[in-house]
Amino acid sequence: MSNKMSWRYGDTNPILAPVDSATVIEIGDLLFLSSGKAKPAKDITEGENAATTQTTFSSGFLGIAMQCSNSSDTTPIRVATTGYFNLSASSATFILGDKVGIAASNDGTVLSNQTVAKVSSVNYMIGRVAKTENVATTSVLVKITSVIMNGSFT
Repeated sequence: MSNKMSWRYGDTNPILAPVDSATVIEIGDLLFLSSGKAKPAKDITEGENAATTQTTFSSGFLGIAMQCSNSSDTTPIRVATTGYFNLSASSATFILGDKVGIAASNDGTVLSNQTVAKVSSVNYMIGRVAKTENVATTSVLVKITSVIMNGSFT
């Protein structure tokens, strides 16, 4: 996916996060913290199914990339740790307050860098739906909350 600024409104409480030189990050990527550095969701290697992979991502959720980082870059990037974002979503209807987490492939081992899905447990969450969508849609307004910077949902 290309750089996509998905921020709509609200304080983003930005931080500067270090990035490994081999990591490629695009604007709008959902990021987790690994060994003290920001990484996009697709770089998660833990997990043998959707539940374990989504839990691993959620527990390390850092925020949404507001800057890109190309291969060989080591300059820290700005990351939004809160705010309201219009995110790509797995097709579904959404009601205010629904829990959303990172979207996973059918076998659950590959995560999408910029797509969310409804989830059933706070263990998989990265935010909550902020606008009801009564007709199935592939875009949803989400209030995100960084677990790393703001604590867990439980």
